[in-house]
Amino acid sequence: MGEDSILRLLVRRVHAASVRVASSVVGQIDQGLLVYIGIEKIDQVTDLEWGSKKILGLRIFDDNEGKMNLPVRDDMGILVVSQFTLCGNLKKGYRPSFNKAAPPSLAISLYEQFLEILGNSFGGSLETGKFGAHMNIEMKEDGPVTIWLDSQNKSY
Repeated sequence: MGEDSILRLLVRRVHAASVRVASSVVGQIDQGLLVYIGIEKIDQVTDLEWGSKKILGLRIFDDNEGKMNLPVRDDMGILVVSQFTLCGNLKKGYRPSFNKAAPPSLAISLYEQFLEILGNSFGGSLETGKFGAHMNIEMKEDGPVTIWLDSQNKSY
């Protein structure tokens, strides 16, 4: 993986979240994680595997003592939303450049692989937005707890 390759994940702890396309709900969860994913041109399956493992291992839910010490459980949900704008950069001016974002034909393939990898390890409800669509996302945030993950800074 090159130094410029970054699978970007923005993970938010929520009480509930839903995604609408037009007037239809296409994905929704109660308590769990809302995950935005940005896929770059040179991202690989190893990035997807790393991201899935990190999401499922994040200890950001409270234990019996109120300390963030527990990962997402199988009685919770994960809502994954593709968001190419996570791949934007502002190195020049004020208009973001998305030239590192994977083209839709590659991004959808990697997105679907990510969902498969995540689904194979998670026993709870796995919901999604609609790839490439304009989506309206509603959430009731819990905390707030927001975690930024990128595969350029991998650690296991």
